[in-house]
Amino acid sequence: MRKFFEKAIPVVILIFFILIMLSGNYLKRPLGKNDNLPLIIETTIDQVNHENWKQVDESINLLDDAWRRIVKRVQYSSERDEINSLGASLARLKGAVMAQDKSSALMELNEAYEHWRNLGK
Repeated sequence: MRKFFEKAIPVVILIFFILIMLSGNYLKRPLGKNDNLPLIIETTIDQVNHENWKQVDESINLLDDAWRRIVKRVQYSSERDEINSLGASLARLKGAVMAQDKSSALMELNEAYEHWRNLGK
């Protein structure tokens, strides 16, 4: 029985870690209303196109809150570069909105969406 446990425990631990590493696509899915990042990005793009800067600022706060929730779930199953790049895109987006620069804001939103799509692959 002891030999069985000596071999089974490492195998179970390896399987557990493999499942965690491959769970990125599942964990990035929205679990509630407040963490649907693609929907918030699409809404923000529409608001930027209409130049509703006050609503865009509120959407960016929602986007930032959603990203903070999601990053806790996907930090072990996604590449660190993608996580950092998406965070940097959101930071640059805040600057573009403060300057009310439509083209920069749209570029950063589309870049953030691409990083989101590549997260967990």
